[in-house]
Amino acid sequence: MTDRIAYARPSITDLEVNYATDAARTGWGPKCYDYIHRFEAAFAEYVGTKHAISTSSCTGAMEMGLAALGIGPGDEVILADTNWIATVAPVMHLGAKPVFVDILPDSWCIDPDQARAAITSKTKAIIATHLYGNLCEMDALSSVADEFRVPLIEDAAEALGARYRDIHAGSMGKFGTFSFHGTKTLTTGEGGMLVTNDDALADRILTLSNHGRDKAQKKQFWADTVGYKFKMSNIQAAIGMGQLERIEELTNRKAEILAAYKERLVHQGLSMNPEPLHTRNGAWMPTVVFDKALGVSRETALAAFEAANIDARVFFYPLSSQPMFVEAPTPHAHDICERALNLPSYHDMTEGDIDRVCRVIESLAAR
Repeated sequence: MTDRIAYARPSITDLEVNYATDAARTGWGPKCYDYIHRFEAAFAEYVGTKHAISTSSCTGAMEMGLAALGIGPGDEVILADTNWIATVAPVMHLGAKPVFVDILPDSWCIDPDQARAAITSKTKAIIATHLYGNLCEMDALSSVADEFRVPLIEDAAEALGARYRDIHAGSMGKFGTFSFHGTKTLTTGEGGMLVTNDDALADRILTLSNHGRDKAQKKQFWADTVGYKFKMSNIQAAIGMGQLERIEELTNRKAEILAAYKERLVHQGLSMNPEPLHTRNGAWMPTVVFDKALGVSRETALAAFEAANIDARVFFYPLSSQPMFVEAPTPHAHDICERALNLPSYHDMTEGDIDRVCRVIESLAAR
């Protein structure tokens, strides 16, 4: 039996281990935030924003950002029906109503025209999720947001390293959020980051992230509002700092893996992550879509991968198809998940690993 090919695993070197060891040995007392501050400053410089606030998860970052915008009961937030539950959970936790709209069939990201059509007097934000490294049409979405004076938020959990007209994903909206889960291009094990260029918003989020304690408050253990405990640990930030120092290596390797798949998978009826000329795909999760004419279902493809001892991930189910929500009229979101799979793309994949994955896909397409 050949070794199993995982769909994701992190790339950790002695650099990250040494930083984490240093944080564990010395990062206490007055030095307990040293790596956090270094990581936040370096991350803000990398994505090109004024502020970067580290968090325990991307979900926590999203909830604090939405809360800082004052979103709550009676408000509506527009987002794509194709999404992970983590994007909509903060909307629900705050008592707001998610409004699911369809995706574009080529990018699998939110359709700007559908977002426009869904706006009401209750709309308080649009969330643009950059899916699997693919980028939303930010020009069109920004025009909609500006026209209706609604904040545009970027869920860049899966888009580290992606660029839209040479601008880093996550840095174009009112705020952006990133994930550093163990499957992501840059990992801290668990963790996330919120970035923004809005000084006042950053101050509100910093207050919320510290149990509601304003940084200007002189009283000890005095909270000015009810906040959150969504902070990243110093040891996690140390790992993140090491990862960030290797960010070009990490993102370039992801791009190489996606390119290798695209070079091999030229069979008619197969499509993969798009990369329009004005974008750089983040290549977090290479994804293959089988044309309907091939008759390859999600279940058939999963069974073939399992037989070959290879991991594969299902394409996100529409959020509105899940029991907590009311089914939305989103035909593209409902269709694509039936015939698409995420492919293995960990950093130290070999050419032989990629060949094994491609042989399974080619055999499915040739049936």
